[in-house]
This record gives sequence, C-alpha cells and structure tokens, in this order.
Amino acid sequence: MSLTPELVAMCEREEPEPEPEEGWTPLSDRDYSDLAVRLSNDCVDGDLWIFAYGSLIWKPEFEIADRLRAAAFGWHRSFCLELPTWRGTPEQPGLMMALERGGRCDGFLFKVAGNDCKSTIERLLRREVWDQESMYTTRWIKTLTERGPIRALSFWVGPVGEGVALRQPLERVAWILARACGYAGSCAEYLYNTVFHLENFGIHDSKLWRLQQLVAKEIRLLHQQHGAADRASRRTVMD
Repeated sequence: MSLTPELVAMCEREEPEPEPEEGWTPLSDRDYSDLAVRLSNDCVDGDLWIFAYGSLIWKPEFEIADRLRAAAFGWHRSFCLELPTWRGTPEQPGLMMALERGGRCDGFLFKVAGNDCKSTIERLLRREVWDQESMYTTRWIKTLTERGPIRALSFWVGPVGEGVALRQPLERVAWILARACGYAGSCAEYLYNTVFHLENFGIHDSKLWRLQQLVAKEIRLLHQQHGAADRASRRTVMD
C-alpha cells in the first residue's frame, strides 16, 4: 500500500467535538427502539445477517457466529457522505463511505450470534445512524454468496439529499481525505483501515486501491509544502 501508518499519522491532530448541527433531528431512545423492532421483525427464521463493506469489517462490535464472503450487485462503495464532525470539522468536512447505486460491492456477511435480533440491531443503529433524516439508509439488501442468495441488513445504503455528494472525481475525494480530521480521527485513517483489511481478507477494490495511492501522494505533497513554508518563515526571521 502507498498509504502507510506513517503517512496517516501526519494527518492526525486534536479536534474538539463540535455542537450538533442545525437542520438535523437527533434520534431519541424511542426512535432507536422502534426502528430496531421494525427491522428485527423482518429477520428470516430469526437469523440476522449484516452486510459489512467498510468499518464493520474491521470493527464489528458484536459476536459473530458465521462469516461469508458476499457480493451486493447494484451497489458500490463511495466516499459520498459529508462529515462536518466525527472525522471532519465544519471548516474542513470529511467524507464517509456509503453504498451508492450501480456496479458491484464485494464484502462480508456476518451472522450475528444468538437470537436477540432487536438488541443487536439497536446497538448497531446507535453506532451507525444519528438522525431521523438518515434512518431510511438502513435497509435490507440482496447479496450473493457461495451458499446462494442471502438477505442482509446494511447501513448507509443509497443516501441522497443534503450532505450527500455523489459521483465526485477520485482526485477531489483524495484532496479531502488527505486533509480532514475530527475528534474521532482522520479520514486517511478510515481509508487505510478499510483498504488494509479488505486486502487482508482477499478483497481488492480497484477504486479504493487507486484512492489510497492518490491520498498518499496528496499527504506527501501537503507536508512538502508545509515544510517549504516553514523554512521560508525561518529565513525571514533570521534576516
């Protein structure tokens, strides 16, 4: 990989957690519970499969009973969710991955251990979804595995509207990911972890691979420019 832990470390900085943005309606405990009940009612035979395509691959935070490689046709990974918080700031928003229409997304199905679908879904909702306006992006999708088709729950599927920037050029995405950092970490770290773990599990996403190359190049260029500016500033002081 061109994007290394050393380059990722160059993007890290301390950022305060900002106040909640206006225009978004935070989910209440009742909202989370009601949505979890509705989704759990759709579990087939009590089994809950989660389709993981990003951070859930390397940080699932639930007990896994079974794992299968899976393909979701009609969807692809896309850094399209603007982040004015979390891994970005209002001054330098970041981008988070979602599933955008078109193509194919290779990932993993995780079968949740136990039979309490509702509590697991609610826990995942609290991690993945923060406002009422985004609830619709949690949905069931069809995936294809070596055992045949399996219906699975996934998050941030097909977002549209405010805060969504679809079909951006990779160069523009790389420019943002190389600079954005929030109180939860940098976007470069998020990209690195995603690509690293996909490759380790035998999944090569050519678009993400190219993106990590561009981000690595952008980080080097950015810090070369900062270094040149610092040297020029020191010369001015000495003169």
